[in-house]
Parts: sequence; C-alpha cells; structure tokens
Amino acid sequence: MIQSMTGFGKAVVIAAGKKITAEVKSLNSKQADVAMRLPAAAREIELGLRNLVATRLQRGKIEVWINSEPIEASSGTSFNLPLLNHYKAQIIEMSKQLDLPLPEDWYATLLRLPDALNNEASATEVSAEELDAMQKAVEQALDALVEFRIQEGNRLAAFFVEKINAIDALLQQVPKYEQPRVEKIKGRIIEALSKLEGIEYDGNRLEQELIFYIEKLDISEEKLRLANHLKYFVDTLETVDPGQGKKLGFIAQEMGREINTLGSKANQAELQKVVVNMKDHLEQIKEQVLNVL
Repeated sequence: MIQSMTGFGKAVVIAAGKKITAEVKSLNSKQADVAMRLPAAAREIELGLRNLVATRLQRGKIEVWINSEPIEASSGTSFNLPLLNHYKAQIIEMSKQLDLPLPEDWYATLLRLPDALNNEASATEVSAEELDAMQKAVEQALDALVEFRIQEGNRLAAFFVEKINAIDALLQQVPKYEQPRVEKIKGRIIEALSKLEGIEYDGNRLEQELIFYIEKLDISEEKLRLANHLKYFVDTLETVDPGQGKKLGFIAQEMGREINTLGSKANQAELQKVVVNMKDHLEQIKEQVLNVL
C-alpha cells in the first residue's frame, strides 16, 4: 500500500549516563532533502545518519534533530554562557531585522540550541557508546515515522478509491447520452440545410459526410482508455513496495487527457456536466497525490 510523505517520529535512548533524544519529521518534496541538527561532538556520524535517513525515507523534506543531555547533573556540567550570550544577541538582531517578536521563554529557546551545556569531561568528544545510542535513537525515530506514514497512506488510499469510484460511476453514465447526442447533432445539421433556399444537395453525399463528421466525435476509445487508467491507478495503490507517488501522478495526468478529450467532443450540455464533475474529482486526486511517497 502507499505511504504518505508527511510524518513524525520520536525516540529516547538512555546510554552512558545520557538521555539521547531523536526527532524526525518529513514533508512533501520531489526528492530527499535532509537537514540535520546534532551535537557538534557527534559530527563524525552525520554522513552515515544522512545516508540512513535518505535510504529509509526515500523522498521528502526531512528534518532530523538529536539531543544528548546528562541524566544527572555533575560538577563537570555547566551552562555555556559565552555561547548562550552569542545566541541571544543573534536572536535579538534577527528580531530587529526581520520584525519578529522576541521569544516569550528565553530559557526554553536558548537551552534547546546546540551545545547550550558544557560537559567538561566530554565537551570535545563523545564515547562510542553514546554515538551508538544516537544511531539507535534515530533508527527508532525512523521506525515511528514510517509507521506514521503508513497510517496516513491508508487514509490517502481510501480517499483515492472513493474518488476513482466516483469518476467510474460518472463514466458509466456517458453511454446514455451518446445516441441522443448523435441524433441531436444530425438533426441540427439537416435543419440548418433546410433553411438554405434554392440550394440542392446530394442526399447520399450528405449521409456520408454526416457519418464522417459523427465518427470524428466518437468517444469510444476515450471511454476505454479512461476505464483502463482508473483500473491501473487502483492496481498501483495496491502494490506492496512504497514509492508509487510519481507513477500515480503520471496516471492522473493521463486520466486528465482522456477526460479533456471527452469534454472537447461532448457537444451536449448533459455530457459536459458529467465531464465537469469528473474533472472536479480528478483535481482532488492530483492535489493529494503530491503527498504520496
């Protein structure tokens, strides 16, 4: 089944006397765009984590946040006051230049920023156990995010099936308008000819021309192709492997072509209304397909 590109996951791992928190969130994007915030001393594992995140999530605008804090305060732990002063000055300057309000809670804002605390015993390096814990926390957060994506994907799949069924139901209404439509077009042409006084025409030739003209307005192929696209869309929804978003987008484009051709050949108010309703359902599908992985 499909997965959504939108998701959030969080995990906490306790190791080496530290509480390791990892959060991962993702939004729509045409490709994998990964942004990471992690402690400066853990930069050595950043590339590996980026590859892990990109491989697991495939696509999306992805943000990863990792924080490590001591479980218990120690004599070797203190606030990084010079850095906090620097952060505060930057935030005040940003507030002035961008005309933004200052934070209501300075403590919460500043202490969430990287390296707000000094741990003199490990300010410049972290243990292998702590690095492994960060890796584990990210993996667990990714698991939670993928589960979130699956749940959202199920909701989207139900929405798509509803819209596809609605278009199919409208397609089933088309045949009842076809024969009256042909008769109406034929009658309109003959009525127009009858108003031309003093002009004789060959009845057989007129019949041939009418047949040729009506054949150009035939919509049998469009109906068949649209029905096939509807089925292909649903079949694609039910495939096991994720990553169907782009394919569903292409199928929706092909559905749009057939519906537009039906509209251009309609020449009947009732059939035009059916086409308009089809387009409405299809636009809703296209809008939500952008959320599919």
